[in-house]
Amino acid sequence: MFVRSLPDLRGMLFVHDAPTPMSMWMKNTYIPLDMVFIDSQGRIQQIVEQTTPHSLDIIRSKDPALAVLEIAGGEAKRLGMHSGQRVSHPALVPH
Repeated sequence: MFVRSLPDLRGMLFVHDAPTPMSMWMKNTYIPLDMVFIDSQGRIQQIVEQTTPHSLDIIRSKDPALAVLEIAGGEAKRLGMHSGQRVSHPALVPH
C-alpha cells in the first residue's frame, strides 16, 4: 500500500507459510502493478497484469498460492514472464 513508484527489476514478495487462496486489492496503491502468483514449487501459476490503482476490486489467485510477487505494471510482459516459469528466491523453498 501507498506505493508511488517501483523501479524496473524491483518488487515486493509476500510469502505465506503454506499455500492459501490469496486475495489482494489496490486501495492505497498509486501505480498499476502486475501480480505474479507463485505455487508451492516456486512456479508461476498466474499473472494478473496492470491492476487498477486505488481499486477496491478483489484480485484473487485462481488456486492456492504460496506467494505473490508484485512488480510495476507492464514489467511481467517486458520480462517475458509466463505461467509455469520457475521463480528463484530463498523464501520460496519447495514445501
